[in-house]
Amino acid sequence: MNLNSVKVNLQYFLPKHFLTRAVGFFAAAKLGKATNYAIKLFINAYKINMDEADGEIEDFETFNDFFSRALKAGARPIDSANDSVVFPADGKISEFGDLRGDFQLQAKEHYFTTAALLGNRDDAKVFVDGKFMTVYLSPQDYHRVHIPLAGKLLKMTYIPGELFSVNPLYTANIPELFSRNERVVCLFETAIGKVAVVFVGAAIVRSIVTAWAGVVAPSRRTEIHTETYEKQNVSFAKGDEIGKFMMGSTVICLFEKNKVEFADALTREQPTRVGQKMAVMKAGASKTVKRTPSAARTRTAKKKTA
Repeated sequence: MNLNSVKVNLQYFLPKHFLTRAVGFFAAAKLGKATNYAIKLFINAYKINMDEADGEIEDFETFNDFFSRALKAGARPIDSANDSVVFPADGKISEFGDLRGDFQLQAKEHYFTTAALLGNRDDAKVFVDGKFMTVYLSPQDYHRVHIPLAGKLLKMTYIPGELFSVNPLYTANIPELFSRNERVVCLFETAIGKVAVVFVGAAIVRSIVTAWAGVVAPSRRTEIHTETYEKQNVSFAKGDEIGKFMMGSTVICLFEKNKVEFADALTREQPTRVGQKMAVMKAGASKTVKRTPSAARTRTAKKKTA
């Protein structure tokens, strides 16, 4: 048995929730100079570009504040073409392409169903034979998530689950990882129909935060929970911030059939940046969506529990 096999097998036995809570406790602690020192070590280890960060090291009271840092205005320009669909996060393309009916490629020959990912068969039917984009956020990446095109929030679903690591070694070897991990599913109405943006939790990811609800995960909930927003006007312009992670993870975007076309030059492992064009709307696919554009920023909120 090689080292990679040992690492994969350990994922099944490690107390991932306990370890994540423990790391999260220290990451959220205000430790003064100790926090500043930890941040400096992290910056040096991962060669993080602090020139684009909105703040200096001393401005971050906790490691979480640093890790989920905002960027300076203009650091991520949003593609302005009317028909463009943009990347939701900084990171690398894990997989992308066509959904095979209800099945989505995770890595190599591993597939999972959209119904399992979304926790709702009816929602999954909307995306049959559609397209998907999976972006992996590594520790050194900017960890805020942005909407790929203008849209109005319809509902948000919290799904409890595992906390497997989502780096490439594990996504290539742990079946149905993304549909087994804890996650938050955001469903939007857009000019090209419904679009889903899925925040996938992972080991050491202490929190998933959204712009409209604050901290959604972790949660004490043990069952799937959905909040609806159809009667509210929670709307976003293309490229607006809709949430953030504490530590690295994965974002998955789903699009309806025949609504978008990915750029020909896209490849697996390609670096991504918020606001860069990843696709275009297909001719005749768009419609007018009533919305109020807003420059959303992820707000701080107390943890929501059942």
